[in-house]
Amino acid sequence: MTQGSDTGTGKYEQLLVRCGKLQPVTTAVVHPCEATALRGAVEAQEHGLIEPIYVGPAARIRELAAEAGVDLGAAQVVDAPHSHGSATKAVELVRLGQAELLMKGSLHTDELLAAVVARESGLRTGRRISHAFVMDVPTYHKVLIVTDAAINIAPTLEDKVDICQNAIDLARSLGVERPKVAILAAVETVNSKMPATLDAAALCKMAERGQINGALLDGPLAFDNAISRDAARTKGIDSEVAGDPDILLTPDLEAGNILAKLLTYLSKADSAGLVLGARVPIILTSRADSVRARIASCAVAMLATHARRGGPAQRAA
Repeated sequence: MTQGSDTGTGKYEQLLVRCGKLQPVTTAVVHPCEATALRGAVEAQEHGLIEPIYVGPAARIRELAAEAGVDLGAAQVVDAPHSHGSATKAVELVRLGQAELLMKGSLHTDELLAAVVARESGLRTGRRISHAFVMDVPTYHKVLIVTDAAINIAPTLEDKVDICQNAIDLARSLGVERPKVAILAAVETVNSKMPATLDAAALCKMAERGQINGALLDGPLAFDNAISRDAARTKGIDSEVAGDPDILLTPDLEAGNILAKLLTYLSKADSAGLVLGARVPIILTSRADSVRARIASCAVAMLATHARRGGPAQRAA
């Protein structure tokens, strides 16, 4: 996704300050066979966020580094013949404990995720895999997580439980003690003809019963009263979440994707992308990403990894 700004508002920089106290995380960089992908990993290493292991055609990676004027230093390069082999090998490195993060290079996201979700050789957990955009929106007062805008096309209620919990765990790793989750729909009242409102009501009750943990949920909320306390008051909504959410849980991929791109292009937001729910976080970057957004994606993944080291493991597949 094209990013909005290279200057930003300081929200991502606050994350980098937290990262400065932590050790870099060993990261398998999968098939970095374009200059942008290779440079992104080197930049993250220079910021002290990752220790890269480059996985892909070794001769091509070294040739590309020379052409782009990129110094790989003493970083390990693990040879793999093609993009599919690169994904399989990178996942194997994680399974062997030689890497704690995956970072997408120049292969297709679907190709990488196919290796991640492979039943016997992948990185599956009992959680549904989901995507989160960690967004720095200039017109909003804190980092905002939008989920899911990239993986789950039409999530069921059970899928949304995992999508929500993945985002909550991520927000907590970023230092939010009790994240506030706004569950979005077109309206703020429960309507049996609008499944998103039923799901929202069910998710809130599930949180009350401990089926979703570590956050305050409210919904259904239309976008205006989710993001604006004044709009919520006008409609008579008394909510701790309204006007102050950390997480926007969208009803489906289309709504999430439109919302994230709207914030990017109309609000000039930057967005860091991460795949959650596997054994390790997966950094997704795009050739269109700004340097700041690429670094932010690595910073978010680094914080999530360190939080995992000190927290309870996800339930096994």
